[in-house]
Amino acid sequence: MSNKKVLDMIATHDGFFADTALVGIVSSLAAYRFCWLLNRYFAIDLVREPDMDISIPGEEGRVHYFPIYQYAEASGSCIYTIYKLKSDKEALLPEVKQLDYIWMIQSSSPDMDAADITQKLREIPEIQLAQVLQPDKLKNINNLMV
Repeated sequence: MSNKKVLDMIATHDGFFADTALVGIVSSLAAYRFCWLLNRYFAIDLVREPDMDISIPGEEGRVHYFPIYQYAEASGSCIYTIYKLKSDKEALLPEVKQLDYIWMIQSSSPDMDAADITQKLREIPEIQLAQVLQPDKLKNINNLMV
């Protein structure tokens, strides 16, 4: 009898994306400027988490890095994660390659929070587009799991 352990990707996926909403954003700002802007407008403190950065091997031995910024409320009731979706010519989520960022909201009422955040994002001149995304429509959503 084998003692192999098998990772249940469906359970892992469901656990990671439980109580979450995703907002897709188009902005030409660099990631650090974009997060600084969000910090200012939303009175939060998004911080780069280098140990969470996503790296994907590309052609010719090249590695593409996608930075991640995160903020957690002191109570732990809400966590915001910003994903940069583009690295040179590689996209983290090819099915939405027109988007520059995804804001993942983890809270007790993620859909309502996402609607409020999207409305506020649309008022910021440096942001060209903000829309709530349907996670079940994203083919490569597992690329967001860190």
